[in-house]
Amino acid sequence: MKKRVLFICAGNSARSIIAEALLRYHSGGFFEVASAGTSPKPVDIRAISALKRFGIPIQGLYSKSLDEVSNQSFDLVITLCDKSQREYVPSPTHSKIIAWDFEDPATRHCFKPFYTTVRELSTRIKLFALVQTKTAKVA
Repeated sequence: MKKRVLFICAGNSARSIIAEALLRYHSGGFFEVASAGTSPKPVDIRAISALKRFGIPIQGLYSKSLDEVSNQSFDLVITLCDKSQREYVPSPTHSKIIAWDFEDPATRHCFKPFYTTVRELSTRIKLFALVQTKTAKVA
């Protein structure tokens, strides 16, 4: 049975969308993945462009609110910014919560902030997927 993972950030316009796409891509089908925002905004086209540049599939990605996923159960919820960690009210159907803090690429001051965010999240997610799949094989 697939583990269900929910990524949450404030707007569900970049970080959580990127994380959703990356975990789907790197998990080999081990996870069922979704994302949502505490205050959702339209998906930032720069996030989509960065994912495309790295060859990550973008089908099915869209911004949604926590209300849209609140009735679904998740084995793991990962918040991606301090704001979402503070605003997220755990649902009884959401099991374990992990807090990661990634800078918002829309306001980040570096060269190609969306590409940088994709690279950083990809590194973290690859490690996360490796640990989760190894743990599942041992159990």
